[in-house]
Formats: sequence, C-alpha cells, structure tokens
Amino acid sequence: MGSRLFLATLSEAGLAQESANNGFVLVSAALVLMMTPALALFYCGFVRSRNVLNTMVMSFTAMALVSVLWVLFGWSLAFSPGEGALAPFIGGLQWAGLSNWSANFGDGQLSQGAVAFFQLTFAIITPALISGAVVERMSFRAWIAFLILWSSFIYLPLAHMVWAPGGFLGAQGLGALDFAGGLVVEMASGVAAAVAAVVVGRRRSAFSGHGAPPHNVPYILMGAGLLWFGWFGFNGGSALVAGNLATLACLTTNTAGAAAAIGWMLVETWQRGKPTAVGVATGAVAGLVAITPAAGFVSPLGAVVIGFVAALVCSQALVLKNRIGLDDTLDVLPVHGVAGFVGILLTGVFAMRSVNPAGADGLLAGNPGLLWIQLKAAGFTVLWVGVGTFAILKALGALMPLRVSDEQERQGLDIHAHGEEAYNTEFTT
Repeated sequence: MGSRLFLATLSEAGLAQESANNGFVLVSAALVLMMTPALALFYCGFVRSRNVLNTMVMSFTAMALVSVLWVLFGWSLAFSPGEGALAPFIGGLQWAGLSNWSANFGDGQLSQGAVAFFQLTFAIITPALISGAVVERMSFRAWIAFLILWSSFIYLPLAHMVWAPGGFLGAQGLGALDFAGGLVVEMASGVAAAVAAVVVGRRRSAFSGHGAPPHNVPYILMGAGLLWFGWFGFNGGSALVAGNLATLACLTTNTAGAAAAIGWMLVETWQRGKPTAVGVATGAVAGLVAITPAAGFVSPLGAVVIGFVAALVCSQALVLKNRIGLDDTLDVLPVHGVAGFVGILLTGVFAMRSVNPAGADGLLAGNPGLLWIQLKAAGFTVLWVGVGTFAILKALGALMPLRVSDEQERQGLDIHAHGEEAYNTEFTT
C-alpha cells in the first residue's frame, strides 16, 4: 500500500512539474508574440505619418501568414528529424499539420504543442524585423510574397540547423551556441534587411538632405519598452523550464539592455553634447539583441560588457551605414544584424560551463576554440541568408514590381495600399 502511494505521489509530482513548465513556456510565448505589435509600434514612430499604417500592417501580416504556415509545415520542417543526407539541414513532414501537438517533447516535461507555439513566435518576428529596411517604398503585394518565400526557404532551414537535434550548426553539429536567436533571428533579419534595402532600392528622399525626423518619438519609446518587457519571454522562455537557467537568462537580458542604453547615452553625449530619447531606445534594443545568443551561457557581469560593447559597435555601424548610403530605413542591419554578430562572438568569449553545464567554455574560460566556432557559424549564416534573400527578391522582381511608383511613394503607402489614414484631420458635418 505504501509503495503504491509513493508511486502515485511521484506521478502527481511529475504531472505538476510538467504543467508548471508548460505554463511557463506558454506565458513566455505570449510575451514574445506581443513583441511583434510592439515592434510595429516602435517602427511606426520612425516613419512619416502617411506610412504609419502600412508599416504596422507589414508586421501584423507576419503574425497571420506565418502562423498558418507554421501549422501546415513550418514546425515540422524546422524541428522534426530529417532524413538521409538532408537531415542536418531540414526536417521532414511527419509533423505537418502539427499532428503531434499533444505528444511529449524531449524528456517529457513539456508538450510538443507548447514548444511549437513558443517557436512560432520567433518565426513571426524574424521577417517582421526585415520590414524595417524597406518601409515607405516596398509594394505590399511583393512584401506578402517575400514573407511567405523567405519564411519557408530561409528561416525554416536555418532554425533546423541551429536548434533541431542533429542540426548542422548546433550542439550535435558544428557546436555553435545560440541560446535564443542571435543567428536565427537577429543576424538573419539584419542580413536579409541589408540585401532587401539594396535590391528594392532607396526611397526618393533618402540622403537628399531632406530626410524627415521620426513622426512620433513617444511611440518609439513605448515600443522599445514593450520589446524590453517581451524579451524576458524571448530569452527567459528559451530555457524551456521554470528554473535557475530561466532566471539567469532574464537577469542577463535586463542587464545587457540597461548597459547598452547607458552606453549609447554616453556615446551621444560625447558626440553631440546631449543624449536623445531615440538613442536611449535604440541602445536598449541593441543590447537586448546582443545578449540574445548569450543569455543562458554567460554571467550577469558578462552581460554588462556585452551590452556596452554592443552600444559602442552598433552606434558606429549606424554611422557607417549612412556614410555608405545604404537606405536601411529603420537601421535593421546595425541594430539587429551587427548586434546579433557581436552577441554571437562575445558568447564565444564569455560563455562558461560553470554557469550552464549544457553550454561550453569560451575564450576567458580557457577555450579559444569556441570563438572560432561562433565565427564560422556567423559566416555561414551571412552566406545562407544573404544569397537566399537575394535570389528570392530577384525572382519576385521578375514577376512583379518590388516597389511602388514615385507618385505612390509621395502619396504615402497608407492610402495607396490600404485606402486608410492613420491620422484623419478632416472633419465634415
């Protein structure tokens, strides 16, 4: 009788732990999903008032389209075991339709459905980030086609290579460390954004000396604040269990974002004599991006350094972007691509097994080899995403216009693409 009671108690404890972890992952997924409308708010504050709605809708369509693609085949291709020689690069279709949503994931402490929903939110925000490079001139029809093709042919294989068991770049392959998306989300979106900005072309007014300032700075600050909040789900949730690793990821996330905001303020004060509100927000986002691959592998003190370095490097990358004339409208390359690269490299410097035994020691812990692995993974990501994005856009450009006409650009994409205005100042009786 006692043994049966003991086994029943163990079973109930296991079920309670499984429920707690599933609940933690689902809440984290909700936080990350919120980051896409937060990104839309952040982005729309920068653009001119006649392009506010189109800028926001580009992010919202990512939520709709990618959600359906994820159920149809995305989750399966990204995370199911592949077959034969392609197994390290892409999964199979055995989980198509999310047919395995109720099955156990990994060691049985989570359900497949909870992890699939969590990973969906990453698949949504990645192409939404790219939109910032081409707002105010890309055709909405071309954006929809690009969103579908890029998510299917670029994002899904990269996610599989980094995070799926046996993936080419992950722990069982090259051995790269990417806790929450430095390669898969941040570097991928930054590289794709740069390619898209070049292929789609500059805005009419870009670098003409008549550039418009952000139309609503409070939107930028509110969007950045909501992104910061959501990042606790982004990085903390990537631990997949409610425990010490999730706690560490949240601590390093907050620390790096704060350190980068301070670092950017110092840079602007040195350069301009005073910090700007936009600079504080941009710096915080750069720090949050940089800590993303490192969040579960480094100490809070390491996060301070990562945040400061991200602010210094990304602020100068933004200056260089303008100097070379790249019309990446909302600075996706310097703030996400470059910061993601900084985070990937510094993970190879500051990672410690004493912090996370499932990770690896980095340069400062006596293993310079990890830094070389991180660099190779970053280089592969640049090639994979850069070449793939260029091919998709060129193919689309042969079938449809990638950008609106000069007249439509002057009119604004809100009216042209959606027949609506964000701010209707005309009142009739």
